[in-house]
Amino acid sequence: MTPGSEAELAEAIAGASGPLCIQGGGTRGLAVDGEVLSTRGVSGVELYEPGALTLVVRAGTPVAEVEALLAKENQRLAVEPMDHRGLLGTDGAPTIGGVIAANVSGPRRIQAGAARDHLLGVRFVDGAGQVVKNGGRVMKNVTGYDLVKLMCGAHGTLGVLTEVALKVLPRAEAAATVTLTGLDQPGAVRAMSAALGSPYDVTGAAYDAETYQAHIRVEGFRDSAAYRSAELVKLLSPFAMAEVQEDAESLWRGIRDVAAFQGRDGDVWRISVKPTDAVELVPHLEAEALQFDWGGGLIWALVPAGTELRNRINVPGHATLVRAAQETRARLGVFQPQPGPLAAVSDGLRRQFDPRGILNPGLMG
Repeated sequence: MTPGSEAELAEAIAGASGPLCIQGGGTRGLAVDGEVLSTRGVSGVELYEPGALTLVVRAGTPVAEVEALLAKENQRLAVEPMDHRGLLGTDGAPTIGGVIAANVSGPRRIQAGAARDHLLGVRFVDGAGQVVKNGGRVMKNVTGYDLVKLMCGAHGTLGVLTEVALKVLPRAEAAATVTLTGLDQPGAVRAMSAALGSPYDVTGAAYDAETYQAHIRVEGFRDSAAYRSAELVKLLSPFAMAEVQEDAESLWRGIRDVAAFQGRDGDVWRISVKPTDAVELVPHLEAEALQFDWGGGLIWALVPAGTELRNRINVPGHATLVRAAQETRARLGVFQPQPGPLAAVSDGLRRQFDPRGILNPGLMG
């Protein structure tokens, strides 16, 4: 089903006789049993006020369309959302509703925050087919913020997003990347921590364990980016050889989309830990390849197919199975099992918003 409006989507949910598999562009490969209900038909821009840095857009609107609109006004989505298609081998077009439903946040999260931090308001249809509006359309008129944030990262299990209001930001005039070569994993974490603890407003800190390179990004006015990157070279030179790359957009796109793992056999896990715990964790993962983002707080791991990686995690954190065969996903679960008290709260919320249990059933455990 691909409803063409919010009203049609609400009617489809209200009349559903069984489970629904909620999809935006279908690029993340999160399939559950049930009839596919796509939001792609609920598309288009409702309101864009560049002077107020606010955008209201229907959930099925492609991310590329949103980014093109913002670029005309020299603005951007600060969250730098990942494009999953290369890693997962999927097609379709990522939608803005999918970004919000999954709280998809890229390398810039360490400086700009997560997707939910830029969400001002939502409209969605709950499991009973009722349209719910929460939050506001501009930054000065935001109410009900907790419910807005609750919908971000719920993966469609509490309601189907039909409209989102977002805070957008100006596009940086320039960017510079300091690349350090010859670092082992402990050295990389120490170097990235030093960069993130500096006054130079770092917007990206990543490490590729196969190339032994760490990358530190700064953005802003041209003179400022040049000054801060030069100062970072001085600060980080004791860790490894450091040099500045002026144009590294493709590098950061590859980090964002985990290009290093694309086209390679094996399962892909996404692990979130404290950056300081990354060094202790990594030897236990026994991974074939590793990529660090968020200064070491986000670890991408490539492991042999069917591996239960959660049993190897020896520090506080959680692991999401991003790419694997359907049998492995069913056996291990996509998301980290929640502790009992939190699982009880989550179940209670789902019963309130989706009393029939038809929206992406079983996806979140």
